Amino acid sequence: MLLQILVALLPVFVFQIWFDYSKPRKNILLLITSVCASSMIMALCICSEVKDFDLDYRYVPMIIGSLYGGVGIMFTLTGIFAASELFFMHGDWGFIEIGGAMLLMPLIYKYHKGFLDLSKRRKHTIVLGITAGILVIRASSFIYYYHVEHPQLTTSEITHLILHELAYFLVMWLFVVFSESLLRREVIAHQLKGVTNNYRIEVQKLQQFIDETPLGVIFVDSDGVITHINEMAIHLLRDKFGGKLRHELLGQHFTIMYDHIEKDVLGRMLHQALNGHKLSTEYVEEQGKIYLNSGICVRDIQNNVIIGAALIAHDITELNRLRAELGRMERLSLVGQMAASITHEIRNPMAVIRGFVQLMKERSPGEQHEYYRIVMEELDRANSIINDFLSLAQNRIVEKENCSLHEIINEIMPLLMADANMRGQSIELHLAERIPTLMLNEKEMKQLILNLARNGMEAMDQHGVLRLETTAYPDYVELCVTDNGSGIPSEQLGRLFEPFYTTKTRGTGLGLPLCLSIVEGHGGEIAVDSTEGTGTTFKVKFDRTRNYYGAATPIAAGVHLA
Repeated sequence: MLLQILVALLPVFVFQIWFDYSKPRKNILLLITSVCASSMIMALCICSEVKDFDLDYRYVPMIIGSLYGGVGIMFTLTGIFAASELFFMHGDWGFIEIGGAMLLMPLIYKYHKGFLDLSKRRKHTIVLGITAGILVIRASSFIYYYHVEHPQLTTSEITHLILHELAYFLVMWLFVVFSESLLRREVIAHQLKGVTNNYRIEVQKLQQFIDETPLGVIFVDSDGVITHINEMAIHLLRDKFGGKLRHELLGQHFTIMYDHIEKDVLGRMLHQALNGHKLSTEYVEEQGKIYLNSGICVRDIQNNVIIGAALIAHDITELNRLRAELGRMERLSLVGQMAASITHEIRNPMAVIRGFVQLMKERSPGEQHEYYRIVMEELDRANSIINDFLSLAQNRIVEKENCSLHEIINEIMPLLMADANMRGQSIELHLAERIPTLMLNEKEMKQLILNLARNGMEAMDQHGVLRLETTAYPDYVELCVTDNGSGIPSEQLGRLFEPFYTTKTRGTGLGLPLCLSIVEGHGGEIAVDSTEGTGTTFKVKFDRTRNYYGAATPIAAGVHLA
C-alpha cells in the first residue's frame, strides 16, 4: 500500500523537481499528461490482489490530473485508463471500472473550469466528493466480482480490502495538499520574480538618473565606505581623488578625499550626516569655482536606523554668473525703458522746433536757406533715429494675419524700383511658383524688405544689381536679398546686428537690429553671407510651424553666419 501511495503521488514529486529546475514553463500540459499516465500504468503494474481482485490507486492521477489540467487531459487520461483496464482485465467486473470512469467525466467537466481559482477548502470538498464516487464504483465492481467468483475471504483480507479502499481519501487529500503547496510556491516565486524585476528596474532608473545628472553624487554606507559615485562627482572632485577611476574608488572609505576632517568641507559634511545630521549645506569657492555642497543622512524608513549618507556637489559658478547677468540685464532694461520714455517725449519739442525752423526759412533771405535746410535734415535724421529706437525698444504684441509674402513684395516693388532708378541700379525679382501663406504683419514685413533692400543698394555703386528671391521648402520659406556690392569684412559680420553699430558714415546702427527683431517676432531667423569684393546675401527663413503658432519663442542668439 505504501508503494502504491508513493506511485499515485509521483506526479506531485515530478512537478516539484520540474518547477525547481526548469526555467521556461513550457509544454506543461504535455508534462501533466505524460506524468499522470505513467503513474496510472505504474500503479497497475504494482497493484496488489485479494483473490484476483486488483487493488490500486489509478483513479488518483486520472482525477487530479483532469481537474488541474483541463478537458483535453481529462479525455486523454480517461482513454488511457480504459485501455489499460481492458489490457490487464481479469474478469467482466473490469467493465464496471471502465463505465464508472466514463460516468465521472461529466462531474470532472463541471468542476475543472476555474478549479485552480477555488479556495483550498472548496477543492478538498470536490475531490473528496469524487473520491466517494470512486469508492461506490469500486464497491460495485467488488460486489460483481464476489457474486461471480464466490471467493472465501478471510478477516485479514477483508480488513486489507477495506483499508486499501478507505486510503483513497488519504491519497486524494495528500495529492491536493501537495499540489496546492506546489502551486502556492509557484505563485510566490512568480510574485517574487515580479517584485525583483520591479526592484531591479527602479534601481536601474535610480542609477541612470544619478549617473546622468549634472550633480556630483557620492553614496557611502553606515561604515563610510563608498558604494556609489557618478562621473560628475569624479570630475568635480578630481583634485581630491588624485585621478582615480570609479572602480578604484568604490569600496574605499570616504576619508581618501581629505587629509584632516577639519580642513575639508566634504569630509566634515559626510561625517556629520553619518552621525545623524539630517541635512547640511555649505558654499565652497575653490580655484575660481563656486560649489553648493549638501550632506544628507540616509535612514531606514521602517526603523529609522542610519544606513548611510549621501553627498551632493553642484557647480553653481555658471548659475551665479547668469544670475549676475540677469540682474545687469534687468537694470539695462530699466534704463532702456527710461530712455524710450525720454526719447518719446523728445519728439514733441523736436516737431515744434522743425516747424519754427520751416517758418524762419520762409521768412529769411535766400542766401540763408541752405543753413535752414541742413538744420531740418539733421532734425529729420534725429527723428528717424528716435523712431527706429522706439520700434526696437518697444515690447509690443504684433497682430498678424494669414497672407502671402509675394503679395507684400509686389506691393513694395514700385517704391524699390524708384529708389533703384534714382541710383542707376536695377532689381531682379525671382519668386517661387508656389509658396504657402504665412502669419505675417504686413507693415513690419514691408519695413523688413525695405531696410534690407536699401542696405544692399547703399552697398553698391551705379549699375549695381539687387536680387530678391523666394524659395519654398517643406518646413520653411526663405527670402534672400542679394547685392553685388563691395561685401562686408569678416571681422564686422559678428557685430552687424548689434544696436548702434554701423559701417556707414551717416548710419544709425538700428536698421539691422530692427530687422532681427521683426524676423524673430515672426518665428524666423536671419543669416548673412558676405564675401569682400563679391557681394552680400541676407537670408530670412520663416519656420512654418513656429510662424503658425505665433512664433512665441525667439531664436536664441538670433544671427547665424553662413
